[in-house]
Formats: sequence, structure tokens, C-alpha cells
Amino acid sequence: MQLLKDRIKKDGTVKAGNVLKVDSFLNHQIDVGLMNEIGKEFRRLFEDRNITKILTIEASGIAVACITAQYFKVPVVFAKKAQSINLDGDSYTTKIESFTHKKIYDVIVSKKYLSPNDHVLIIDDFLANGCALIGLIDLVKAAGATVEGVGIVIEKGFQKGGDEIRATGVNLHSLAVIESMNDVTGEIVFRDSE
Repeated sequence: MQLLKDRIKKDGTVKAGNVLKVDSFLNHQIDVGLMNEIGKEFRRLFEDRNITKILTIEASGIAVACITAQYFKVPVVFAKKAQSINLDGDSYTTKIESFTHKKIYDVIVSKKYLSPNDHVLIIDDFLANGCALIGLIDLVKAAGATVEGVGIVIEKGFQKGGDEIRATGVNLHSLAVIESMNDVTGEIVFRDSE
């Protein structure tokens, strides 16, 4: 998605440790116009799938998932990273290691919101090592639901996550795949195609 790549080049900042900061438009302050185009693109990429739910993980994936969901006319379910008093009844749980936060989370989805009848599109803002994505796929499988696809806004193609997920046969589309980043020069190189 050229619009996204152009925005990453213009406003993204490469930090030490393979960190790409895009908080001015994607995951702290949100450019709703850009987000709307991202949602349309995910609809185009997965239009042949019978999506009944969109699943993401809190917090940064929620905005992308909500904008995308309006094009599919389905609800968004987001996996919570902590048990809270307003989560009642049975739930599906898994453990996920966050690349950004260097922390392991117990991730929870109420059984009320995922069922064996669901056809799920997983949406997230970033894909690096794939830990969050593997955890979300595990939650869908635990529910007996079907993973129809995965939509990622930005994939770090130089990390293992995308290749490992694709090797399992999951229908994964990333809108911008970064081949390399340099925290000294700030250079970002994109993969030509998925």
C-alpha cells in the first residue's frame, strides 16, 4: 500500500533495537483518514472470505480493527492483556510475549464472543516475531472457530514472524513489509511485494 509506505518514510522514526516509531499517525496519535484507507484495503484483500468477527489485541490494534470492521459490517473482539472484574464467565486464555514491551501477558477473550461458528479475520498494527499473532490464532482455534485471514499494517520482514506464520498456511497480508531499517541513517527499505 503505497500511501502507507510514503507515510512511514515521511513520519516514521527508526530507533535502536529494531524499533519503528509510527506513533504520530498509527499507534498513539491516529490519522483517521489514513486508517480509513487501511480499512478499505483490508476489505479488498479479504472480500472473498465470509468474515463474522474481527479479532485483535489491545491496545494499538483496536483502532485498525474498528475501522476495518465497518467495511465488513461485523463486530470487533479484542483480547485483553489482563483479567478484570468486568470479565465474567469462562474465557479462552493464552500467553503472549510482547516484542515492544519485553513482557509476557496472559491474554483473555470471553467465550461469549468467540464460537465455533465464527469466521475470524485477525487484524493488528505490527508483526515482528509473531508471538502476538500466534497467541491470537491459538485463541481462535481454542474456540473452534476458523481463521479466515490475518491483516497486518506493518510487518518487519527481516524478523521471523511473517515467514513462520505463512509457512503454516495462514492467509496473511501485510500492507507494508519492511526489508531493513537503519537506526543510524534512519533509512527504511520496503519489500517490493508480499
